[in-house]
Amino acid sequence: MNRREFLRQSLGRAAGLGLASAGVLSTAGKVSPQGPAGPQDPPLKKALILHMLPKDLSLEDRFQLAKKVGFEGIEVPPVADEQEIAALRSAAAKTGLKIHSIIYGGWHAPLSSADPKVIEKGLRGVENALRSAKALGAEAVLLVPAVVNAQTRYRDAYDRSQKHLRTLAPLAEELGVIIAVENVWNYFLLSPLEFARYVDEFESPCVQAYFDVGNVVVYGWPQDWIRTLGSRIKKVHLKDFKGKLGKGSFVHLREGDVNWPEVRRALEEVGYTGFLTAELRGGGEAYLRDLSSRIDLIIAGQ
Repeated sequence: MNRREFLRQSLGRAAGLGLASAGVLSTAGKVSPQGPAGPQDPPLKKALILHMLPKDLSLEDRFQLAKKVGFEGIEVPPVADEQEIAALRSAAAKTGLKIHSIIYGGWHAPLSSADPKVIEKGLRGVENALRSAKALGAEAVLLVPAVVNAQTRYRDAYDRSQKHLRTLAPLAEELGVIIAVENVWNYFLLSPLEFARYVDEFESPCVQAYFDVGNVVVYGWPQDWIRTLGSRIKKVHLKDFKGKLGKGSFVHLREGDVNWPEVRRALEEVGYTGFLTAELRGGGEAYLRDLSSRIDLIIAGQ
């Protein structure tokens, strides 16, 4: 039995593993940051990103405001400083707000680069993000794995990013944290079929998908992507977009071209449960309260 098969079978035996006690293993034996929904665990919950909250408030007051206007979760950048980690943990504990994900990214040091120094920087960055997630109780790390450009061919971006991600998967498995690959405007993973294939080829429960609704509107339909990616989706970003490629712009939720009722139906069909995280501009209490209400309507299928 090779190492990957051993890990797969071991993860399937959820009882007794630290991952199970952390709630990241589903009853099917696959890593699922949401876990099975129960009567006191709503299937869809609202979240936002830390930078969307007013920066003139203290950290705890920012968390308090998010809670006050109806959010249940928050996504934060990686942190390594112990004092920062303690402050975030304290704010989450006092407010009941769940730090559910680490928004790492990866544009600055893509794992598709041909430069060994860039790769080393990228690997260390993802490792730090994974350890931040573990320290903060987050279930996933958002990763942009590759960037295709004039210097990097598509085939090379695919092969290099997979090669380097495979070296990170064991650490993710050890920590019980998912590396959630996101679809962004990086000229990479341009169809849901390819996105699904890319994830599946890792054969790791800790390399999955972070689906951004608004990012695919210019060249596809979000509901199609959701139904194709299915259970691979472990996190969801909410954005809306109006117009066509090169002629449109991101707009407020429910004011663009996204068919939100169909997106909601697709999420239900694939069994997605967990956080829907707004990735928009920030604002004060009135703006955030309105945003919270708009997500309520999306969850209600409107």
